[in-house]
Amino acid sequence: MYEEKNKSNQLFQGILLLLIGALMLGGSGIFVKVSDSSPSLIAFYRALLALPFLFIWMKYEEADDQIIQWDKRNLFFLFLGGICFALDMAIWNWSLSFTSVANATLMANTAPVFVVLFGLLFLNYKIKFSFILTLFFALLGVFLVIMPGQKEMVFGDSLGLVAAIFYAGYILSIKDLTNVLKPAKTLFLVTLITAICLLPISLIEAGGLAITVSEFFLLLTYAIFSQTIAQGFITSGISKVSAHLSSLVLLMQPVAAAFYGWLLLEEMLSPIQILGGLIVLIAIYMASKR
Repeated sequence: MYEEKNKSNQLFQGILLLLIGALMLGGSGIFVKVSDSSPSLIAFYRALLALPFLFIWMKYEEADDQIIQWDKRNLFFLFLGGICFALDMAIWNWSLSFTSVANATLMANTAPVFVVLFGLLFLNYKIKFSFILTLFFALLGVFLVIMPGQKEMVFGDSLGLVAAIFYAGYILSIKDLTNVLKPAKTLFLVTLITAICLLPISLIEAGGLAITVSEFFLLLTYAIFSQTIAQGFITSGISKVSAHLSSLVLLMQPVAAAFYGWLLLEEMLSPIQILGGLIVLIAIYMASKR
């Protein structure tokens, strides 16, 4: 009885952390849109400037000096997570240059489909068919939320879809790593690998790392808001919840983006968008209850 209650509490905490992180990440596209830097350089500074804050969190969380037994699997998922996240951020930022925020967000949020697919094919995940139906129910809700902003921008939309594949790899890597590492250490190490991977890409793309003072403070805010706090909540949530359920809960990001547009930019929410948001919430509830 106690064990069941403990699992229930852990599930609730995990979903709550994921929801908070998703609601925060819903505003990430705004930072990218207002920045004057190149897409890869924005992603690089998001990772680099978050490292000191993640290091402090890691030291605070690991006051008990956790001993890690590194093996080939851990190292594989550490580098896979860092590389996937670097490519996800760089490609998604680039997609915003060729398509709308709505389209890029829609394409990126197909990631749960790839999480389920990769989990079944490569990691022997046992996923019930009822969950797959719930996932597509949630994706329908996401489509309704974003549909009013749709325009045909094939290249940018394709980049968003590619970013989703890498984001799925990132989620699966984070889940595997948090089985042996605490969330803070997981996020710090993966972010470190991400920054290292993005450095040469940024140098080639932007021709250097120089940015203005105002741009520095914008990207610092972006790093603290999105990479430190939002991804911190998400990593902690993933450590308590399965990878496929985590990816479904993260579908709240486009719902949050639509809400921010209404709240901050006075963009109208249509009844269809509101219905889509409710569908996503219902799907998350259904999957969590099961």
